[in-house]
Amino acid sequence: MGLIDSLKKAFSKPYKTISVAQAKDLLGSGATLIDVRSAQEWRTGRAPQAKHVPLDRLQASTAGIQKTRPVIAVCASGVRSASAARLLAAKGYDAYSVRGGMAAWRQAGEPVR
Repeated sequence: MGLIDSLKKAFSKPYKTISVAQAKDLLGSGATLIDVRSAQEWRTGRAPQAKHVPLDRLQASTAGIQKTRPVIAVCASGVRSASAARLLAAKGYDAYSVRGGMAAWRQAGEPVR
């Protein structure tokens, strides 16, 4: 492996950032959606199929999240979900982060409960 390939690997993201539409497609194929926001944020509205796993809890344990399915992380704007996706990818998950978070989810007209 050459220097360029080594640098690409070192600086590439181990997860994918996806749009709301791409997240919906993955969810339709059996992916798991985790919401990594705080409990207070979670209560303000969430995607109906989301499982609440705050980022601090996710950092301690990924128990209950199946490795056999893709995992999509969502937060308020996409910053914490990127951290969550990076952490999940490092643990061997097929991980994704929703670009724009719940703000983008709402803007796309997706259901919130």
